[in-house]
Amino acid sequence: MTVRAFLIRGLVAGLVAGIATFFVAYWVGEPHVEAAIVLEESGTDEAPAETSHDHRDEAAGGHPHTHRYSHGDEGEGTEVSRDTQRTWGLLTGSLAVGVALGGIVALIAAGTAGRIGRLQPGQSTALVTLLGFVAYALVPFLKYPASPPAVGSGDTIGDRTALYFGFVVVSVLAAVAATYAALRLRERIGTYGGVVAGAGGYLAVMVVVGHLFATVNEVGGFPGDTLWFFRRASLFTLTTMWGVMGVVLTGLVGRLYAAETAQAQRRALAASL
Repeated sequence: MTVRAFLIRGLVAGLVAGIATFFVAYWVGEPHVEAAIVLEESGTDEAPAETSHDHRDEAAGGHPHTHRYSHGDEGEGTEVSRDTQRTWGLLTGSLAVGVALGGIVALIAAGTAGRIGRLQPGQSTALVTLLGFVAYALVPFLKYPASPPAVGSGDTIGDRTALYFGFVVVSVLAAVAATYAALRLRERIGTYGGVVAGAGGYLAVMVVVGHLFATVNEVGGFPGDTLWFFRRASLFTLTTMWGVMGVVLTGLVGRLYAAETAQAQRRALAASL
């Protein structure tokens, strides 16, 4: 099993995950984005200073939402219709993220194949995907959940971005250290004890780090139910991306391992005759 074989299957799994994520984001997430945009434009919450929005009614009864993003004081901007954002733009972003994420996870899975206890490549791939989801997506989301339009000040976007990615880095490093510790402890106290110790260590580290990292609270007067539904939809979308990618990649790697194992057994049988 080569790294190239893992990578190809990771790209395929990421592509499938991107398609599935697009449909979930479109049907589950976009209605709440639209609701947040309506609230933003109605003056419920003040939009960031560098971003302006306008609606334009066009022929055939369409009401496309247009976002204009200003750049400094040049007076120029780029307009992207809301219809394009929620369809082709969303699809392109979902596919790009899915393929990139699938390739990265596949490379990590290739590097860990045969090195995580007695797990077969398919099993270790599933474990890598699960750990990636928890450390890279779920735990950072719990600390810094996604926010819809009209939530958050444009003046603090740099600080909020730095906090989020800093927390992601700490979470991933803590997960790697916890996994390594679990594998080492497994030889002394058994698989169950090693897993419990590793998971407990990761949880303890992230609880402490979560208290040390600053809390972001820029919700203002934004309706709580709309915010909750948006964040729930965002979590569904994240779970879809990682879940579909993990299932497809694990299946593809498992089939590859089974095929190569069967081929090796046939060669060994032929050589013994």
